[in-house]
Amino acid sequence: MTSAWTALGRCALVTVLFISSLASAANYERRVFDIPMRDGVKLHTVIVIPKGANEAPILLTRTPYNAEWMTKQKESSDMRVLLEGFDNAADVIVDGGYIRVVQDIRGKHGSGGDFVMTRPLAGSPFNRTSVDESTDAYDTIDWLVKHVAESDGKVGVIGISYNGFTTLMALVNPHPALKVAVPMDPMVDGWRGDDWFHNGAFRQYAIAAIHGSESRDNSLEFPWDSTDRYETFMRAGSVGELARQRGTDKVQYWRNIVEHPAYDEFWQSQAVDRILASRPLQVPVMISHSLWDQEDIYGATAVYQAIEPKDKTGRMVYLTLGPWHHAHAIFDGSSVGKIRWGHDTAKWWRQHVLAPFLAHHLKGTPMDVAPVTAFQSGTNEWRRLEQWPPAQASTTRLYLKPKGELGFAATPGAMQTANYISDPADPVTFVPRPIRVDDDGEQWEPWLTSDQRSSAARSDVLTFTSKVLDKAVSIAGEPMVKLMASSSGTDSDWVVKLIDVYPDRADDPGMSGYQLPIAMEIFRGRYRKSLSQAAPLEPDVPLLYEFALPDANHVFRPGHRIMVQVQSSWFPLYDRNPQTFVPNIFFARPRDYVKATQKVVVAGPDASHIVLPVTQ
Repeated sequence: MTSAWTALGRCALVTVLFISSLASAANYERRVFDIPMRDGVKLHTVIVIPKGANEAPILLTRTPYNAEWMTKQKESSDMRVLLEGFDNAADVIVDGGYIRVVQDIRGKHGSGGDFVMTRPLAGSPFNRTSVDESTDAYDTIDWLVKHVAESDGKVGVIGISYNGFTTLMALVNPHPALKVAVPMDPMVDGWRGDDWFHNGAFRQYAIAAIHGSESRDNSLEFPWDSTDRYETFMRAGSVGELARQRGTDKVQYWRNIVEHPAYDEFWQSQAVDRILASRPLQVPVMISHSLWDQEDIYGATAVYQAIEPKDKTGRMVYLTLGPWHHAHAIFDGSSVGKIRWGHDTAKWWRQHVLAPFLAHHLKGTPMDVAPVTAFQSGTNEWRRLEQWPPAQASTTRLYLKPKGELGFAATPGAMQTANYISDPADPVTFVPRPIRVDDDGEQWEPWLTSDQRSSAARSDVLTFTSKVLDKAVSIAGEPMVKLMASSSGTDSDWVVKLIDVYPDRADDPGMSGYQLPIAMEIFRGRYRKSLSQAAPLEPDVPLLYEFALPDANHVFRPGHRIMVQVQSSWFPLYDRNPQTFVPNIFFARPRDYVKATQKVVVAGPDASHIVLPVTQ
């Protein structure tokens, strides 16, 4: 035992000497402060300052993901290596000479106070206190410009995902020192199409994040009972029952979700695009959106549409649409899943768009950045645009037709339908099983680009395919679904997918016939009349379902075909619709889940179609 303690002592001495040596050789200085907010709560803040910095701007990120970890992801004397990892565009930060600041938000890691998921605005019905993420950002910036001597008094905010939400909240009542904001893949509206719901269908994958959300260090893990998530959700029945079994029903944010299944005031008042639309535009913003974002595909473009009309000079609101999955822009962007772009698109964007944009607003250097920088898949090239969608975009209808055909001309004559049986006992999966619990992102991150042939082979998925294209079809913007359909049930989900079918390719057998999703979305039928009020469907009566697919910027090339798939489940990513109208699907009982005959109108004056935003 004595020799063991002696060895440990020697190790400790070596460690101290090693850290001391790192500190003396480092090209940065790392400082830690607990910054007081207006209500006395202190927020843990890490500041990394380049050696020799003087009159340098600050880049701030406010996070629930651990400021200590984000600013020391690798032990190194090199600031670039130190910051390399999640939510640090280390090349841009270091090459730009910025002071890097990362802060734990309230109730997380080293910060005081309590954590509230996407904390509502202070003084609102859902936050009776005097503080929110906007006031905390203001107080933090005020402290930084007064206490960081190496700073020039200019601050930029930047962040991905939840950090994108906090970035946007800093714009609600911005501090005068805030000169620029870059929200990337931000959480914006948890009901319309980001983390928690998509058009009323609950993304039950989120239960794990919600389950651990109230723990200070995010360490409370959801107790899966199988390595295949499909099994866990099916065994429980409803996701509400699963929450009860696992104790998630005791988490306050889960109770909020369950109590507000429709798009009521709870969600509308917190939608950040709505909040920013009601306030003056005071800070230049560049919004970064990932075209295959599997977590927050709605928010970025929603914020752009909300605030771009306020930009009277054309120099305040910028948008990027990149060929990435969630949080991909700071890593290698050469591919998503099996789809390769021909170059590192993320590195190109950081060098040619992000870096000059930040430098222009924080250091006064000239920039040549277009109002919209949009990657066009199909041609795999970046496009410089004046607005999004492009001014030259027009619309055309892509019709679902009998016998599984798809085309730009409607089928005349009497109404015809294409039918299938939707069975909640055998739901369509969003990726082939097994759907792994711990996959290190391998299955989850690229799934929106995954080959859809596994779905096309099912009898409960309608597949409509065009003839081989003899000329390119280019789309830029938001495809709109106009689905005329009936269900024998009193509730139903509708999933519509717009797909690029690759030709047979002898040179690349792995991509031969590949069905690449371009835009896919789900809509919960009970909200057909009103997003804020559920209502049962009229059984066996054709009804119109109108909803948007996510934004796309794609060219269907000659030799390819266009495909549309329609189905009524997308499991286990989304909870199953019982297809019987119940007051709250979270509490659907086993007997509520019934088969339904689904009929999609494919001919006649009301034929189903997608309105495509086409460009030349």
